[in-house]
Amino acid sequence: MTSTLLSRVKIPVLAGLLLTAAQVCVPGTAALAQATPEIAAAQVTGPITLDGRLDEPAWAKASVIHLVQQDPHPNAPTPYRTVVRVLADQNHLYFGIECTDPDSSKIAVHTLAYDADQTNDDHITIVLDTFNNQKVGYVFQVNAGGARADGLISPASSTPDYNWNGIWNAAVRRTATGWTAEIAIDTRSLQFRKNMNHWGFNIQRYVPRDQLSLQWAGITLDTSIFNLQRIGDLSGVAGLEEGSGFEFSPYGLVRYDSVAGHTSDEVGAELRYNIEPDLAAILTVNPDFAEAEADAQQINLTQFPLYFPEKRPFFLEGSNQFTFAAGPNNNFIPFYSRQIGLVDGQTVRIDEGAKVVGEAGPWSIGALGVRTGQSGVSSPTDLFAGNVSYDLNERLRAGVLVTHGDPTGKTDNTFTGVDGVWQSATFLGDKNLTVSGWAGRSTGNLLTGQASGWGLYANYPNDLWNFTGSYNVYGDALDPALGFLPRPGTRQTDLYADYRPRPPGGTFGWVRQFFFQVEYTEVDALNGYAESKMLFTAPFNADSESGAHYEFDWIPEYQAPVTPFQIVPNVTIPVGQYYFQRYHFEAQSSPADPVRIGSTAEFGGFYNGRLTQITPFVDWTTFDGKLQIQFNTETDFGYLPEGKFIERLRQLLVAYSFSPDFIVSSFVQYDSTIGHTGVNIILHWIMEPGRDLYVVLNHGVEISPATAGSVNPPLGNVVIMKLRWDLRW
Repeated sequence: MTSTLLSRVKIPVLAGLLLTAAQVCVPGTAALAQATPEIAAAQVTGPITLDGRLDEPAWAKASVIHLVQQDPHPNAPTPYRTVVRVLADQNHLYFGIECTDPDSSKIAVHTLAYDADQTNDDHITIVLDTFNNQKVGYVFQVNAGGARADGLISPASSTPDYNWNGIWNAAVRRTATGWTAEIAIDTRSLQFRKNMNHWGFNIQRYVPRDQLSLQWAGITLDTSIFNLQRIGDLSGVAGLEEGSGFEFSPYGLVRYDSVAGHTSDEVGAELRYNIEPDLAAILTVNPDFAEAEADAQQINLTQFPLYFPEKRPFFLEGSNQFTFAAGPNNNFIPFYSRQIGLVDGQTVRIDEGAKVVGEAGPWSIGALGVRTGQSGVSSPTDLFAGNVSYDLNERLRAGVLVTHGDPTGKTDNTFTGVDGVWQSATFLGDKNLTVSGWAGRSTGNLLTGQASGWGLYANYPNDLWNFTGSYNVYGDALDPALGFLPRPGTRQTDLYADYRPRPPGGTFGWVRQFFFQVEYTEVDALNGYAESKMLFTAPFNADSESGAHYEFDWIPEYQAPVTPFQIVPNVTIPVGQYYFQRYHFEAQSSPADPVRIGSTAEFGGFYNGRLTQITPFVDWTTFDGKLQIQFNTETDFGYLPEGKFIERLRQLLVAYSFSPDFIVSSFVQYDSTIGHTGVNIILHWIMEPGRDLYVVLNHGVEISPATAGSVNPPLGNVVIMKLRWDLRW
């Protein structure tokens, strides 16, 4: 029965998607698009001291806006009065925010760490579209404890990349009536168009205990604060100066390796020059990324590689200029910067690198060249990635991406691709719609076969209805050596529908919003052979008014591996056709509370046996967000004819913040597949924005260069002290 269901589901699901889309897209049912709000930044008339008090005379003359409720009841009155003041001088944008709270004792702060997740904190989010093209932007966040986070918005992306770091500062102060924040953004660290007097701008306040958002622009449930097409207008920025355009960031590092038994020192630097305020050239020599956090391990019970995010600063700068098309995340990334400097999980020295990123009129440019050194797993090699996009109009962007080089230095490899992304926030009046397409080809030392690929993608992401559909073809010889493509030689279909009603009261008055989801995915070989099919359904998925989350999913699945593969040591799945059903349960308490607990439990068939997965977690925050403890664990119990197994993953994060600028964090994880415990401890002191001291201790996290390539390298300790000092003129 499961086989029949999965083989026939594609047509009715697609038909259902089209029928529902037709119902919600009847002409005349959509509201008119909202007018764009405007504000002019007033010029600073005196010094601003960042202390969160807003008592300088300049604030009395600042431009003022008031935020209104956006979610859950757009434009409805709220006791959370929020006043925003905006100022500017030659090199800074200043924001002063007053946040009234009827019960300030319930303000939620879970972290003071830099770039930590503030989703569940009382916080402010500022979005700037400095090119005013509704394609790329900057994000700045500060929570009620003074913690800062920043990131980049990419075309067609629904969430920012928070791994980027800018030069800015903030201070907050708790009051009897709520809290206030002063924010100063050094615009010399941003890219923007010279003499342009209008930037895109939006600001949001979030109150987690009520799951309530207040915004300035885009007051509709279909709006995300990161949607640059629903943004307001900020003028008064024409006088901002870019300085000389030079920024020099040298570093010095001392490293002790207990396995190698010696201490070494390194120096390196990064030089940045703003060719224009919106176009920057960056040169790095002997970069070291010791301060990058360790990757969180994942249990992988598939035959395909897992995706890990980029965390190294040099590659994150301007990373939103290298995005390609839109579509299912991590199915295909033609330029995946983690392929540079990492080969087969081992670190490869980078001797030097250069990149150009930014905008020039309607053109968007991202170009990167890197030379890597000799290692036990690679030869010295030159690697290149370049992406050039052109805005045909305010909604349509087309581009060309080229990558060249093999990280191992042993083959010749080039990928060339073209893409287009069309976005609208006024579809049928006030709805969001994204349509994208791509085509690409690999050349060089490739396997025999089809070396090209193409794909189409459409997304209708709105509050009540959310539809997504994609179809991609990846040739069996499509091999971007600087990319991420876990399943070449396949045709992949993904159809998704999500109905999200908000009950008005009654029996389900305790529910804030339901999420009735259905998704069908199918992966076929190029010859038509079905390799996998899955139908994901969520007959019950709800967020409560208290913030708790409850979910039940039914997931029938079909897998047909064409070659045997090992899921864990000594357990190999043979070739065959497997039909099975899985069941997923999930419950989590409110993320706004100081203590949050939850768990998922998934069980059912797994190939020709059974698999049970249990993943409980506990998050605890105290001392006004200074102490943060997160414990996550996953245990997988497998019962297969080929063998039984138990896989365990334990992760413990303990972070203590003496202040938002002085943090000690420890990340400990045990993975039974690896068989040892890894420890990553980082002390980070931000002396001032752009000037940082790191002290890092790694145990079992990285392989010593002295033993790289050995079968069972001994575990040792690596202690690193790194000082980075930013100079700008």
